[in-house]
Amino acid sequence: MALCVLLAACASGPPKVPYPAFVQVDDLDDVFMASLPGIRAKQLAGDPQTRRTSNRIDLPPDWEGTSGGVPGRSMEIFVLDGLLSIADIKLPPGGYAFLPAGSLGFNMTTEEGARILYFVNDSDPEAIIRSPIIIDSSLLPWNAAGTPGVTTRELRRDPGTGAATWLLRIEAGASLPWQKSSALREGYLVSGTYQDSECVGGEIHTWQYNKGGYFYRPAAAVHGGPLSGGESAAIWFLRETEGGVDEVVPDCVPTS
Repeated sequence: MALCVLLAACASGPPKVPYPAFVQVDDLDDVFMASLPGIRAKQLAGDPQTRRTSNRIDLPPDWEGTSGGVPGRSMEIFVLDGLLSIADIKLPPGGYAFLPAGSLGFNMTTEEGARILYFVNDSDPEAIIRSPIIIDSSLLPWNAAGTPGVTTRELRRDPGTGAATWLLRIEAGASLPWQKSSALREGYLVSGTYQDSECVGGEIHTWQYNKGGYFYRPAAAVHGGPLSGGESAAIWFLRETEGGVDEVVPDCVPTS
């Protein structure tokens, strides 16, 4: 009951804000992807003009195919569940692959099935990373992020464009301050639950993300605040396609 009072909208669903936030991916309709036959896909975001796309994909058992892709565009893949082989490298949950522009058609297979995040990025002529990255992220360290109870695990950061992909772990009871990034940021909740607030025009909108929660937050959008946090540890998969600078904001107030 207390949670319902806090969120103030239990019966009507998550609050509406002027950009995709508080999305539960399981609630999205399936979409067809010609480049990956035989799969089930949920489109998270996309731009038909540039052919950029963000998706969650379920690969059935004994699936075989290629990574697909779009000429001139880089791709990213993150394994959520199951075991996926890319170019004969086996990736468990937490496995990550960055396939730069020009590296189309990597073989992909899964025996038991797998759930993955699958991104085709905009053209990035200033990118410096031109070689594939295929790693098990569990082998990477967690690094302090400057806020108590918050750590990060960097998967990719391009020194040319500033584009970055990383994991953010927020321990139970930890809270993020009001903050914003100078770049558009996309996030998917890999594990745990997490309550977050969006500050829109000085008004606070709060809701709880469950595993599979998603947001697509534009540059300078303010979120976090004293109501953010959770009773269990949460891990977010986050990405920005250009260099962003984080800034702590004193409070949720209208912007001039």
